[in-house]
Parts: sequence; C-alpha cells; structure tokens
Amino acid sequence: MSSSESPSPHPPRTFEHRFGRNAKRFWVLLLTVWSALGVTVVVLMSVTYLRSCDRGPSVVVYASQDQVYAEPILKDFERATGIRVRAVYDSEAVKTVGLANRLLAERAHPQCDVFWGNEELRTRQMAALGVFRETNGWAAMGHRSRRIGMRDSSGNIPAPSSWQELTNPVYRGRIAMALPLFGTTSTHFQALRQHWGESNWLAWCRALSANKPFVVDGNSVAVKFLERGEADVALTDSDDINAEIREGAKIRALPVGKETLLIPATAGVVRRCPHPAAAERLFQYLQSSMVLERLVAAGALESATTGTVYQSDGQFELKPDWEQILRDVDRATEQLQKIFTR
Repeated sequence: MSSSESPSPHPPRTFEHRFGRNAKRFWVLLLTVWSALGVTVVVLMSVTYLRSCDRGPSVVVYASQDQVYAEPILKDFERATGIRVRAVYDSEAVKTVGLANRLLAERAHPQCDVFWGNEELRTRQMAALGVFRETNGWAAMGHRSRRIGMRDSSGNIPAPSSWQELTNPVYRGRIAMALPLFGTTSTHFQALRQHWGESNWLAWCRALSANKPFVVDGNSVAVKFLERGEADVALTDSDDINAEIREGAKIRALPVGKETLLIPATAGVVRRCPHPAAAERLFQYLQSSMVLERLVAAGALESATTGTVYQSDGQFELKPDWEQILRDVDRATEQLQKIFTR
C-alpha cells in the first residue's frame, strides 16, 4: 500500500463520534422540546381565539317559548346583530315553572339576561318577587288562547258548550289534559277559580277528576291523544291544536267563550343581568312587529296584539284580577295537587 493510500491517523469526527449514544438522546430530547413548543403554540392560539370570542357581545335567554318557534328567531337575531345567543329551554311537562324556579334560585347571582315566556302568570309572579329590573322589566306580546279541542269524528259525544260541562258523565274517560300544576293549564285553572269562586271551582275540579281524564305531560301530548283517537276532548292551547291540524289531524278547536283565557307571550329583562346592553336589544327585538307576525304565521300566536277578543254579543274571554290570583296562587296550587295527583 502506498503512503498516499494509508488511513489517516485522524479520521473526521462526526456528531455521533463525539457523543456516541448520547447523540440519540439529544435528538429525542430536541424533538420532544419541539413537539412541546408546537402544542403550547396551538393551545395559546386556541385560548386567544376563545377569549376573543368571549369578548364579543353575548346574551343568555331562558325560553319557555317552544323551541321549534324560538330557535329560528334567536338565530336571526344573532345574524342581524352579531350578538351570540345562549338559550336554555324548558321541558313540556313542567312548562315555565322549571325556568321560573331557576331564575328565583339565581336572584343573588343572575346567570340569565332575558326570560322569554309563553304565558302570563309565572312572569307576573317573578316580577312581583323582584326577578326583573324595576323599570320596563317585562312586557306581554300578542296572544293565543286556551281551547277545548274535539275530534271531527267523535261519534255520539257532543261538543261541550262550556268548560263547566266537562264534568258531564258523557265525557268520562274521554278527556285528555295536562297536569294543572304547570304552564297554561295551571294559569287557566287559577283564572277559573277566581271567575267561579273557590267553592264552585273546587266542586268542578273534583267532578272533573272523578270523570277520569287522561292527565298527561303537556298540552301537545293532550292533542296527540285526540289525534290518535284515545280521547275525544282535549283541554289545551290553540297553537297545539293548530300544529296538529297542519300535520293533517282531523280535529278542531271549539269557539272562544266566557271561560276562554287569552295567553300572551312575555319577555323580561333580569335584574342585574350579566349583559344588560345585549339584553335590552333582545328584549326590544322580541316585541317587534316582525317577530310577532312571524310567530302568528308559524301558528305560535293567534294574534300579534294583546287586545280583547269580541264576538257579536260582546266581550267573551276571562279578565283575571292578577293581583288576587298571585295572592292565592300557593293555596290554589296545593288544592290542585291534592285533587289531580293520585
């Protein structure tokens, strides 16, 4: 071998030659650091994005208005204003009462900005207990009504001419109704208590209960019993009857009478709410003619006005004394519970 081909006494020193097995550890450590830095950057970017979202305007609404009607309107409010809406809905079985109890429980530390109700009694009750702001705290908008619904083919069962006639034995086991401790059913029963007087009302409630009605979870369920032929009479709301008619059900609402209760939708701004400016914008939006006419077109309301219904022989519907009803609400609810919960 020539001298020119002899191996160099000092071969090149690579990173691996210098550090041996520690080189692999170094690369693992470096990759770990890079990965950690990458994750940290992603997390920081996500947090920054979420915080930027939180800094945007938002409003929290508790809605007992049916979700199928309320949700599209709240989505349009978001698009029109840029204000994010976080909505909490109630259940059919405990309509309004569940959200009312939640608002009462949160009075010291409000979580909600706007309450969107679908009947009047609980809204008035919450207003009397200081849930809503002192000035322009709540409003009533439009109305639907409490109605007696009937199947078109009810055989020999006659249509009752009044709510008092529902105790007639001909309707035994043929009536469907919501439990009158919640929602519009409760409100109507309490208005009838005032209209007839306590003793007459108690006798009617007991006779109605003795007639073995189907006591179900909400007004829409009562109408389903009617549509399926499981009942011939339903004590319910006009919007629930109209919804089933639109689906092809062969049912009808009996005309308004002296025992009919008109039911406005309501909206209230919670006292010391977290987002007062956004709450005021939603409060005004829900009262707008555009929203009310949309609710009428959808069948959620019968009219965009909260006025009186008249017929040829004069005013028909109930005109409750709300202050008296509020004074008696606990006693009346206890009486209803004893009669209708078995």
